[in-house]
Amino acid sequence: MQSQDVAQRSAASPGPVVDVEQAEAALVEHYPRLVRLAYLVLPPSLGRNRRVLTAHALTQRALPRGRTTATLIPAQATGRDGDPGYALVRLKVVRTALEAGVPLRRAAWPKRSQLPPLLPQVWGLRLFPRSGGADELALDQRLSALSSPARAAYVLRGLEKLPDPDVRKVLTAAGVDDPGAALKEAGGVEARDVLLLSPEFDPCSLHARPTDLMRRRQHMKAALAAGVAAAVCGALLALPSGGWGPDGAAAPSYAQNPAAEAALDPGKVTRVAPTAWRSSARTDFSVWPARGNLAGDTALLRRALAVWARPGESVQVSATPGTPSGAPAGPPQLLYAGDVDQARVVLFYDGLRIARYAEPRSGTGGAALDFARVDGATGAEAEALVLDRADGNVRYLTAPWVTGAAERDLMKPTAGPTPLTLSAAGVSTPLAGSAPTGTCTAWNVMQVTDASGPHLLTDLGELIPAHLTSGPPAAPHEAAGPAALRNWAPFACSLAAVRSQGVRSVNAWQYAQQPLPDASGQAAWVCTRADTWRGDGTRVLAQFHTPDGAYGAVAAKAENSPACGSRDPHVLAGVLWKSGTGDWYLLAAGSKDTASISTTGGVSGSARGALLAVRTKQGDQAGLKGTLTDGRAVSGLR
Repeated sequence: MQSQDVAQRSAASPGPVVDVEQAEAALVEHYPRLVRLAYLVLPPSLGRNRRVLTAHALTQRALPRGRTTATLIPAQATGRDGDPGYALVRLKVVRTALEAGVPLRRAAWPKRSQLPPLLPQVWGLRLFPRSGGADELALDQRLSALSSPARAAYVLRGLEKLPDPDVRKVLTAAGVDDPGAALKEAGGVEARDVLLLSPEFDPCSLHARPTDLMRRRQHMKAALAAGVAAAVCGALLALPSGGWGPDGAAAPSYAQNPAAEAALDPGKVTRVAPTAWRSSARTDFSVWPARGNLAGDTALLRRALAVWARPGESVQVSATPGTPSGAPAGPPQLLYAGDVDQARVVLFYDGLRIARYAEPRSGTGGAALDFARVDGATGAEAEALVLDRADGNVRYLTAPWVTGAAERDLMKPTAGPTPLTLSAAGVSTPLAGSAPTGTCTAWNVMQVTDASGPHLLTDLGELIPAHLTSGPPAAPHEAAGPAALRNWAPFACSLAAVRSQGVRSVNAWQYAQQPLPDASGQAAWVCTRADTWRGDGTRVLAQFHTPDGAYGAVAAKAENSPACGSRDPHVLAGVLWKSGTGDWYLLAAGSKDTASISTTGGVSGSARGALLAVRTKQGDQAGLKGTLTDGRAVSGLR
């Protein structure tokens, strides 16, 4: 029936005949884009988990059952130009996504796309795309207010880059009665094409969380005894006198636990006095005062606490690796509640984690909940939190003892910092993001200043910026000094390799300098070590930088290694290097307590001391082994 329908609609404007194999090739090649298209056109009322599964189901069912006729509507993006198979599959995806948004009627049989998909199914888990910033949340809200045809028109314009005449043809072929009205309605939403490519709308890159475990248990009991269902209803009605207001995007509560309910009382959250930090010996999140223009908004705090305890299906939940995302054990500490750009943001601290709740200023749909582990944070590690990301910029909330903030490019060590303004509540003006797209030509960091001096913090895509240091592992120092800035500059872009890994701090240690064999100057050997909040997952890079290079080259890397750390302040690494005369060398360097280095494998050579240079050929492979001054053996970093 579906293939016949495609053929009938295409009869008015016949195009090339498409085989199943051709359509399948187009679907497989462009599957992520087609699933994103379906996800964006589907009604947000389905909830994020069902939208994800339905988008995949509709895309996988888009293959024709035999040879059929494609429309003449061209595909406008590279790799899809003039591909009738892609045009046919895209049309089927748009049509079924539009059908999924049509309400069920008693007088008509439901269409397959209107029903929950039989496959794929994931039991016991909620799946949802990664969280975006305030701009993505705002766009999702605007799209949810559009009709399904208008949403399809907006997406075909922005994602597929189709001109309006071709959008009109696609909508007509998909069964839309008035494509002109859909285009006009879509024109009322500001064009933000780049946001459609955000991870916020990518149903192929997903987070997984369990469904409401308490609800599942109660449902099982309800199936065995109707009396349990009555008890559940009673629990729902047994709220405290007057309540604290609606729970917004939180899931329903099916149980009443006095301790859990106390943690949800906005009147019991801990509020530290504004001057407590001045007399405290601690410099951590426990002495941050409650700040923000909405710190007294009981309804907002109630929603944030309820979502923390029971995130609904529409809530985007993310957590740094190793961070539990469960409900608070007791009333948490309020750090901030206020309006930030186009969102309302609440920050809590429970002694182990920072929890960030964000919702659009209009309504609670599209709420986000993010967690970051911060146990043991002190000093520079507890001086800033990410409040919001928008248009590639980051806005921070700083500690009350921070006296100044500035932006600086880590790749330009001689350029001075650009001051950032801090509000009375400690909120910074926007700082350009430090995760570049495409070629890495800049890496922006925030320089915060307190009574002990300046510190450098870099955004790695999480709530807590990573603290940058420099120097030997046994005694690292702040990276804000001139020598440390020069040391970091060639290696700034390597920070992208530890993005979203729960990184606590990154230290850059220049452990050796080596004269180059062609007398073109000295090369620097630098070891960068990224330590995480959870302890494991450390990442170590040994990097090699020549005087004529803008960037350092990764010579060796290791994960969960003690090398370059306080427990094992030793490192040995090598690299194949081509001189200006065209000759190839194996260069190797160890830390200063290396007594000798020798090669294994396809290259033969040895040297006393911490440096080795051996003539070799392109493509040769070799291993390294060394001996420390105390007689211990050390192997090449791997």
